[in-house]
Amino acid sequence: MSRLSSRADRRGGIRVRTRARTRPPLALALPALLAVAFLLLPLIGILVRTQWGELGAHLTSPGVVEALKLSLLVSLWALAFSLLLGVPLAWLLARVEFKGKALVRSLVLLPMVLPPTVGGVALLLGFGRRGLLGPWLEGTFGITLPFHTSGAVVAATFVAMPFLVISLEGALGGLKQSYEETAASLGASPVRVFFTVTLPMVTPGLIAGAALTWARALGEFGATITFAGNLPGTTQTLPLQVYLLLQDKPEAATSVSLLLLAIAMGVLIALRGRWTGTPVAREAASAPVPEEPPASDGDTITDGGDTTLPHDSGRWSLHAEVTGFNELILDAEPGTTIAVVGENGAGKTTLLRALLGLTPRAHAALRLGDDDVTTLPPHKRQVAWVPQDGALFPHLTAVANTAYGLRARGVPRAQARREAQAWLDRLGVLHLADRRPAQLSGGQAQRVALARALAARPRLLLLDEPLAALDQTTRARVRHTLRTHLAGFGGVCLIVTHDPVEAVSLADRVLVLAHGRALQDAPPAEVTRNPRSPWVARMLGRNAWPGTASADGLALAAGGRLVVAETLPEGAKALAIIAPEAVSVHRDRPGGSPRNVWPGTVREITAVGSRLRVLIASAQAPDLVAEITPDAAAELGIVDGAAVWTSVKATEVTLVRL
Repeated sequence: MSRLSSRADRRGGIRVRTRARTRPPLALALPALLAVAFLLLPLIGILVRTQWGELGAHLTSPGVVEALKLSLLVSLWALAFSLLLGVPLAWLLARVEFKGKALVRSLVLLPMVLPPTVGGVALLLGFGRRGLLGPWLEGTFGITLPFHTSGAVVAATFVAMPFLVISLEGALGGLKQSYEETAASLGASPVRVFFTVTLPMVTPGLIAGAALTWARALGEFGATITFAGNLPGTTQTLPLQVYLLLQDKPEAATSVSLLLLAIAMGVLIALRGRWTGTPVAREAASAPVPEEPPASDGDTITDGGDTTLPHDSGRWSLHAEVTGFNELILDAEPGTTIAVVGENGAGKTTLLRALLGLTPRAHAALRLGDDDVTTLPPHKRQVAWVPQDGALFPHLTAVANTAYGLRARGVPRAQARREAQAWLDRLGVLHLADRRPAQLSGGQAQRVALARALAARPRLLLLDEPLAALDQTTRARVRHTLRTHLAGFGGVCLIVTHDPVEAVSLADRVLVLAHGRALQDAPPAEVTRNPRSPWVARMLGRNAWPGTASADGLALAAGGRLVVAETLPEGAKALAIIAPEAVSVHRDRPGGSPRNVWPGTVREITAVGSRLRVLIASAQAPDLVAEITPDAAAELGIVDGAAVWTSVKATEVTLVRL
């Protein structure tokens, strides 16, 4: 029986999980061994039949040397053309949805399954002197491909390029698009994003594809002899030389075959199984990731000191009309910070992506100040965002990440680096400037991502749970720094958050979304006092029970009745808000003035500061959260599963009309 074991690497502090070896069943092991033997036996045949004493003489003969030089020339040119044409094709297949995509991918794969001689015939009919394009090439440019070295290059490119496209497409498919989208929001054009973010991150896949492409081009035979012929010094590559040697000198053919075999095995061993490549972001970092350190002089978040952080001096209001999954109109004056809250799936992230122009689910007619940016691509909108995962570029250091937006907007390198260092200093991570994201803890990486967005001088700032990865102490300090910056920010900031403290302390308004619509848009004090959503009420730590107003109170949607002091018109939809501290907990049924009394069972006890929150379930009312002191809990014997009574005075219930 296999079992999972773990061990700690003392050098890096990284826990490595290893799986004990599993003994395979004989019914599977035997065919697998036969398959290995079937593949291995021909290779052993080459090794056994090679005349090792004559190997040097065979490989240095004039014909073999000439063929080897030609093979290297043809394979390198084939690799160059494959890179030139295959890289854009792989990107298109991985990133763009279009009609006929499946057909294009099939065309890419076709040379891999097509018999090589059939491929050569197809090339003749396409590019030969009597082919579809051959007469035009010869008449216009004087180019004749068949029976010429260029024809051998075309044949090798035709059969080898699919290896590059497939490998690179797989690497691009494994790369999260949030990296490219974030780069665009920082002002980088699509071409700049491709060369500075996408390509560096899929380098392993590109290298693997290039190596396989070169090896396949080096060994090409069938299409070459059919399309380009077998002319010594012109099209007679090394595989064709092997074919000729088999007729007259089989021992020499075996030696040359061994050379090609060694080259192919060398390529495969060097790739170590990375046929489809691995994006940089997925590779495990060998260096240990430090834990978030406690606050110290080297990790103090300052307000910049004497460092002058440049700000765009403009003032930009926001007007957005969002349609699609989200249906709302959003207006905000310069300097406004809006907290966007709601349940999962309410459309919070979709709203941000619509403002960025990055999603087909919703469309935003967007005006920033006097400029209508609706038709502009994301990199020209001057809308910066921090996605939930931060999306730091793993191949760049923290300071290079932070300077990325400035460089994309044309700021000179030295100035961009100075400003980036100033923002890192302000966020308390300047001492990590030369580390890459894999060497940062989650909290450190989130602060660098926040610094990068702030440094980009945006007109609209979008933050998708920017402080979620921070511990409580660091979150408070970063929140203070963010609030300080937003106080002088001339644009509008939208912050998606599930933290009521962030919503209240950072925002001028709270926008509550439900199913893509605005359920409430009001100052934090109003939302706190009269939340119009059960979810928001619970987020703020209050009990929220929806129901329908009746003559003597509220008929609860979940069943039961609630007596209130001030009633609404009968039939009105309302939300009853009950503060946890207004809920009394008893071991016996209480007497006296409370008119709302229910029996229940304690389901959960959690500590909140110096008090305890007790979740009580009842068959006669919805779940209720009460807040009591530890002394009261001890006196009442409050434990999980305990039977209790709860009571709420009618005057402690607030009704919010929906």
